[in-house]
Amino acid sequence: MVLLGAHESVAGGLHLAFDRIEEVGGTALQIFTRNQRQWNPPPVTEAEHELFIQAWEKSASMPVASHASYLVNLASGKPDLVKKSIAAFTGELQRCGLLNIPLVVMHPGSHGGDGVETGIARFTKNLDQALESADNRVVVLLETTAGQGTGLGSRFEELAAIIQGSKYPEKLGVCVDTCHIFAAGYDIRSPESYRTTMDRFDATVGIERIKFFHLNDSKKGLASRVDRHEHIGQGEIGLEGFRNLLNDPCFANHPMTLETPKGKDLQEDRDNLKILRSLLG
Repeated sequence: MVLLGAHESVAGGLHLAFDRIEEVGGTALQIFTRNQRQWNPPPVTEAEHELFIQAWEKSASMPVASHASYLVNLASGKPDLVKKSIAAFTGELQRCGLLNIPLVVMHPGSHGGDGVETGIARFTKNLDQALESADNRVVVLLETTAGQGTGLGSRFEELAAIIQGSKYPEKLGVCVDTCHIFAAGYDIRSPESYRTTMDRFDATVGIERIKFFHLNDSKKGLASRVDRHEHIGQGEIGLEGFRNLLNDPCFANHPMTLETPKGKDLQEDRDNLKILRSLLG
């Protein structure tokens, strides 16, 4: 059974994310464990921990992942930013460990103009340091990116280089964002192009590394290198691209969450999930 859900707010408390995902009928959840725009968020309190675990127990089969702060850039060449990024990501790993969240999604960062190879080397070294400092079982999922600016992760080869270069490859996986790979030039719109893309990923990174998906249509075209999410079926990917993915037996039990635009009433999540489920089978 494909596990479909969304990234839900934790406003008012981490545990409330479970209420929100149930409101929209989701079966998978992604959250921020803390405000993604803060460098030094407060620690998880004992009360928060208990409420979160109790809420999760009511939805015991639901997979949960965290998304790391957008401030973190482990590929930076700026010493101060790197120091803060390592500390912030170590904190994220520790919070996930405390909350029993097994997966944390993160962007591979930006090399800032110093070149892809330099950026990958820095990212890998700094990621290893954070993993050593946190010293837990949380798995880091490198998110595929659109290729904007000097960001890393838009080519499958870059993800492979990070995993191969790390001292802890067993703690690394991949989160595939459909908008991002499409904007990076990987087509999934037809059965043939979808198969070509997945075969290329398998040959480069290994299909077994994919642990999670972000399902987003794209406002911009193939290979645009522009990251602009759109509602399912309303963008340049279109419904057939999602049909190809959702009916791939390789990913029949993989959690997949929306990061599409949403309002306060969550109706957009309901609508997008309904459309996705209509494509199954």
